[in-house]
Amino acid sequence: MPTLNLPTSGDGIAPYAMQPPKTFPVAKLPFNRIAYAAAHVVADSLADGDPWLDAKIDWDTTIAFRRHLWSLGLGVAEAMDTAQRGMGLDWPTSLELIRRSLDAARDFPGALVGSGAGTDHLAPSASVTLDDVIAAYEEQCAAVEKLGGRVILMASRALVKAARTPDDYAKVYSRVLSQVKQPVIIHWLGEMFDPALEGYWGHRDHTQAMDVAVDVIAANETKIDGIKISLLDKDKEIAMRRRLPQGVRMYTGDDFNYAELIAGDAQGYSDALLGIFDAIAPAAAAALGAFSCGDEKTFHDILKPTVPLSRHIFKAPTRFYKTGVVFMAYLTGLQDHFTMVGGQESTRSTLHLAQLFRLADAAGLFPDAERAASRMRTVMAARGVVA
Repeated sequence: MPTLNLPTSGDGIAPYAMQPPKTFPVAKLPFNRIAYAAAHVVADSLADGDPWLDAKIDWDTTIAFRRHLWSLGLGVAEAMDTAQRGMGLDWPTSLELIRRSLDAARDFPGALVGSGAGTDHLAPSASVTLDDVIAAYEEQCAAVEKLGGRVILMASRALVKAARTPDDYAKVYSRVLSQVKQPVIIHWLGEMFDPALEGYWGHRDHTQAMDVAVDVIAANETKIDGIKISLLDKDKEIAMRRRLPQGVRMYTGDDFNYAELIAGDAQGYSDALLGIFDAIAPAAAAALGAFSCGDEKTFHDILKPTVPLSRHIFKAPTRFYKTGVVFMAYLTGLQDHFTMVGGQESTRSTLHLAQLFRLADAAGLFPDAERAASRMRTVMAARGVVA
């Protein structure tokens, strides 16, 4: 097995000996939990453009990655924050991504695709009104549904600017939900993922915000499949899960505590819509397959080593987690470069990437150790480290 010289805390360099990869069994379907992976996009590294300004996508590799997820039995949550939505990926490109993903999904009977609809083509400003926000939501929801897609209703930065009271959130959501053709998944994305969403639902206190969200769901429950909350707090998720109307699902967005939330307790469980499932897809699918066969021990045995990796990838500033997700795709051979839309490959330190490599290797996630080592050496060399 390869040995690399990797940075350590305190400005040191130390040898790291890789371990043999794990072999994750192909899961038997169906799973007893709904499981979406929020999928990243692959930048076109050879395109002529300004990386900070232009969303140049390698469409073939981006769609091939989605085929990889569907082949494992996972659903795809499309054009979400993992795909750098509103953080490098604009609405026109997002809609094209959704169209291509829905087309490709036809090759996988029963494949799950949820598509993000928000207001990101509306610049958040003090002049934005609630009617502007409603119209923006309506435009994107209609565009997704025209393609035959199912909507994931994303949190709105513009709504944070326009709303004056919690009732304003209720007004906007009720208007938008009254018009959708199929039940949607609401996404409550916490401020740790996007600082512009602080105070969502009209309260900075998450407990008070939860009261508003639950009331909105209760008033529109026939239009809601579930809610995904991304607050990185399992106790808050469980508390909200127990308050949901019967038939409304909780989709965990907790990339710190996903295993125990999916397993659940005597009073319920969470389904999954997770960015980390992009990075650990073979392990996630194998674990869900074991769990669906009644083997909870194997479920936890597979996922437990992935949790330190996930907590590292999603550590504060959490909004930079996408760098780690794409780095994993590069190291595991699912794309041929470590270039991101918006130049986001630069948002994590060399030390952060070194620790990510060690944690991913400890979880057995590199199917080809020599390839992973070679690519890690290339990245380290570009950052001044002879690995």
